[in-house]
Amino acid sequence: MTPVAYSDLAAARGNEASPASGTAPDSPDPAAVLQALEARKALLTDAVRALVAPDDIAAKLFEAALATPAAHLWPFDFARVHLLCGERLRRSREISRSRHHLKTALTAFEQLGASAWADRAAAELAATAVTRRRPDAGPVEQLTAQELQVADLAAGGLSNKEIAQRLYMSPRTVSAHLYRVFPKLGIESRAALRDALSRRAA
Repeated sequence: MTPVAYSDLAAARGNEASPASGTAPDSPDPAAVLQALEARKALLTDAVRALVAPDDIAAKLFEAALATPAAHLWPFDFARVHLLCGERLRRSREISRSRHHLKTALTAFEQLGASAWADRAAAELAATAVTRRRPDAGPVEQLTAQELQVADLAAGGLSNKEIAQRLYMSPRTVSAHLYRVFPKLGIESRAALRDALSRRAA
């Protein structure tokens, strides 16, 4: 059980240690521990079902997982399910709904000190940015937020594999983004990316 979960269970029984006394809290009640374990099982089981479900029911399964009573006693798992839900919603083009879950996940990971997971949530959240195209927008402004992320990293010399690791996507997805970026920028090679990206509308 995580320290956070243990603390919550102890507090629920009124056994939280007194800062003045410095004494450790009593062991949590077995029934409370069992309830917490059952909550984690339900949370993760519903999340797995959501992962393999069709798009039209995946969101409902994720929401059911997050609504599991006492699931908050497992903050890391709870945050992971929020992240997975946000990722799925973003890929289903439900951008507004995805932001809530991604922001919740990012905040939780930062509080837990899970930096790698926080980076993943931050990258997903950045990819939800909506860019309003002006009538006089140049080629760079025609790129989506994620296409621009990929293009910037590629222009900086990163390989497709390195970009994939940085943005938590597959190298194939990176290649697909660049395949769409080149014609939008009117270029034919990776070497021309830096100059093309420098011509952003003022």
